[in-house]
Amino acid sequence: MFSFLRPLLPALLAAPLLAFAAPPEAATEHVQARLVSSQATVAPGQRFQVALEQNIKPHWHTYWLNPGDSGQATTIDWSGTQAGPIQWPTPAIQAIGPIVNYGYEGRAALLVELTVPADAKPGSRFKPAAEVKWLVCKDVCIPEQVSLGLDLPVAAQAKAGPDAAQIEEWRGAIPKPASFAVQLKPAPQGVRLSGPTAGVTKAYFFADTWGAVAHSAPQAFKAEGGGWALDIPAGDEPLAAGKPLSGVVVLTTAAGDQAWAITAAMPEGAGKGPGPADLSAPAAEAAAPVAAPESDLGLLPALMLALVGGLILNLMPCVFPVLSIKALALVREGNHKAEGLAYTAGVLVSFAALAAVLIALRAGGQQVGWGFQFHSPVFVLIVSYLLFLVGLNLSGFFEFGGSFTGVGSSLAARQGLAGSFFTGVLAAVVATPCTAPFMGAALAFALSQPAAVLLAVFLALGLGLALPFLLLAFWPAAQRWLPRPGAWMDKFKQFLAFPMYAAVVWLLWVLAQQAGPDGVAMALGGLVLIAFALWLHRAGRGVVSGVAMVASFVLALSVIHWIRPVPADAHAAAPGSAIEVYSAERLAELRAQNKPVFVNMTAAWCISCLVNERVALSRPEVKDAFAKAGVAYLKGDWTREDPNITAVLKAHGRSGVPLYLYYAPGAAEAQVLPQILTPGLIVEAISVPPASSRSST
Repeated sequence: MFSFLRPLLPALLAAPLLAFAAPPEAATEHVQARLVSSQATVAPGQRFQVALEQNIKPHWHTYWLNPGDSGQATTIDWSGTQAGPIQWPTPAIQAIGPIVNYGYEGRAALLVELTVPADAKPGSRFKPAAEVKWLVCKDVCIPEQVSLGLDLPVAAQAKAGPDAAQIEEWRGAIPKPASFAVQLKPAPQGVRLSGPTAGVTKAYFFADTWGAVAHSAPQAFKAEGGGWALDIPAGDEPLAAGKPLSGVVVLTTAAGDQAWAITAAMPEGAGKGPGPADLSAPAAEAAAPVAAPESDLGLLPALMLALVGGLILNLMPCVFPVLSIKALALVREGNHKAEGLAYTAGVLVSFAALAAVLIALRAGGQQVGWGFQFHSPVFVLIVSYLLFLVGLNLSGFFEFGGSFTGVGSSLAARQGLAGSFFTGVLAAVVATPCTAPFMGAALAFALSQPAAVLLAVFLALGLGLALPFLLLAFWPAAQRWLPRPGAWMDKFKQFLAFPMYAAVVWLLWVLAQQAGPDGVAMALGGLVLIAFALWLHRAGRGVVSGVAMVASFVLALSVIHWIRPVPADAHAAAPGSAIEVYSAERLAELRAQNKPVFVNMTAAWCISCLVNERVALSRPEVKDAFAKAGVAYLKGDWTREDPNITAVLKAHGRSGVPLYLYYAPGAAEAQVLPQILTPGLIVEAISVPPASSRSST
């Protein structure tokens, strides 16, 4: 009955497929994408060029084959079509603070060679389709995706299309294989790449694989012997002997820039580069024209400075939450001397462990400083969990060993000493984000000395931190100043939980700088799971409650596995503010213009740094003084590990933040300001004539 529809059946079946065929153009919020073909008609078995054209929104960028320090390369998935690799045009440097990425702004064209099936019939259609994904970034990064396709007629003879000339122009932007030989050999900080091309005045190398070179480190160029040489600092995965280095080298001559694709192998027998710890030396030299020499402080003065620095550390805001726990321990009845010794042992064991880790990392070639563990978002998360548990304990939500009160006084006494010991451990942990006066010189000396000396200085620092509590424990006259035990102690104990909760809030804020909103959300979920597990322990009974409690703790700990650092986002300088992100290049540029410069090396986990910013650097009188004197304010963020900032700290005899430098116009070197700032101190420093510049530690 419906036989009249039979001739129309193929068209009817094809209609839905045509309706859903991928278009050649598509747009997202930030990028307009288009597939461009060099051919109007293709022949069976033919190879021809197509291009993915990206028109990118102003001030946004996509990424090259090797995106650099962060980012993600564009991908094109040609499902069911034989396609060659992407042919990438020469990228541009995308610098965001200390991060250097490689990518494209404005308009970019990525070329791909497609092959028409050999069995394609003339009169049919060749319909290659692609899923295209890219990451587009400005202040934030957004992954985007489009589906694109072409619809080309197959004929016995191919015919060029109207975009053939445009494709050829884009092909001209693809780096060609170098017409000259290049050499690769080890250099003091990485590798030296050299070539015979004469007349080169500048060069830059883009490695096409991550880790071979340090993207954010300067590449030192020099012309030599009628050719050129480029010293390229090694990256996180330095080249081994015999391994090739490939990428694009851009050579600048009087005729302009020319990009060449090169590959060179590290000679056999050559050792690895020194690794990322040494990459920041060029930046450090630019930032500090007069590098700090090896410390000649001497062991005894270093021990005395460490002891005094540890004493002052008790006054730092980092240790305030733990001071409350120490105060509670002193007002309890018990053996004050034994508790003082146990607390001191906890502090000293922690500082010895920290020294051992530093010694091991230094032996492995890494450059680390005071507070280095707070660079890790996992460490920050663990400490926040620990302080949250301490706060819940002080609030009376649960008790350690509360069900064992009838065992005997000896066990109770042992539990009290254990509590004092772990209070000492906690004090050492939360003290490390702060740097007290006198500590800087002692730590700089220790980090340049053998392991035994480093350990001795760290133990002296720990002894200084523990000394006030130890003196109170052994000084009967001081003990008489303590209030008598009574019912008030329970309320006081509950009150002391709130400094712990405040410390958790601070740590979650630090985590937000390192792991982003997703990291904070997971951490908050972990805290809820911990509280739920303790509630089950307190209220539940039976196997089911026990299993649920253990499962909650396990889930809370599993968050550690999912916490990941996010790319740096120029956190150090707020948009629209007068503060610029620190870089060695920017500092050198400002000094070349004879401008006064104030440099603030800080970190989100450094409470001393934050206090200085609130009480001194953000004060109206300081801002007015900066404006009147024309002071440029550069801010370096050490929240995440940054070898360039680490090198600057080391160059000025410091192993941790804060570090405040003032470069007066015409001054040969920076004035190092104290680690505890006041508005008057800053205003006085920038008003002193250059000839009177002085250094203060």
